[in-house]
Amino acid sequence: MPVLLALDSATDTMALALVTPGQTQVFEAAGGAQASARMLPEVKALLAGAGLGMADLDAVAFGEGPGAFTGLRTACAVAQGLAFGLGKPVLAIDSLMLVAEDARSQGAGDDVWVAMDARIGEIYAAHYRWADGAWRVVEPPALYRPEALSARWGYPAAAAGTALTEYADALGPLPRAWPQAHSRAAALGALALAAWQRGQARDAAEALPVYVRDKVALTTAEREQRA
Repeated sequence: MPVLLALDSATDTMALALVTPGQTQVFEAAGGAQASARMLPEVKALLAGAGLGMADLDAVAFGEGPGAFTGLRTACAVAQGLAFGLGKPVLAIDSLMLVAEDARSQGAGDDVWVAMDARIGEIYAAHYRWADGAWRVVEPPALYRPEALSARWGYPAAAAGTALTEYADALGPLPRAWPQAHSRAAALGALALAAWQRGQARDAAEALPVYVRDKVALTTAEREQRA
């Protein structure tokens, strides 16, 4: 079994997972602007707690997005830097799939729409289905206005993510909803191991964030129009 380090800061939570033979150790803390300063020290502490060093890693996984621009760049840069320095590959993990995996661990089942608050009145969303021991992408990550997403997914079998609370009125009643994550870090570790087992490791030079939009704020005129 491999030794994998996994990093994600696509949301307001910084999630770290260390996958080792027999167990996965996790760490979660406030992310956002703090992630860039805290990630490496916490990685070192996680490894030290397991009695391991950087050289023991087989690969470094990172949440590729979509998500917060700064957070995506932080996780990608740290993962790429570590992988380059160690001569190890990287594993790119869909940050919305993390939410589906976490919801599955809470009993959401094998068909999950993920809806994460993307700020400025928009939602990052994707549709996943669990089959044959792996997640399949039914609808890839995209950016939606709340009303458009409601029309798109109709009546989802299960839904998960922060947008379910933030845009509850626009998204309508969802009797099978998981708006709160149980452990992003545990889901991250599970997906990192699955990606390794499927042979999805890639050269560190190929580590890139996935953005589904190129705009992070509204102009004053746009804010007044939406008010």
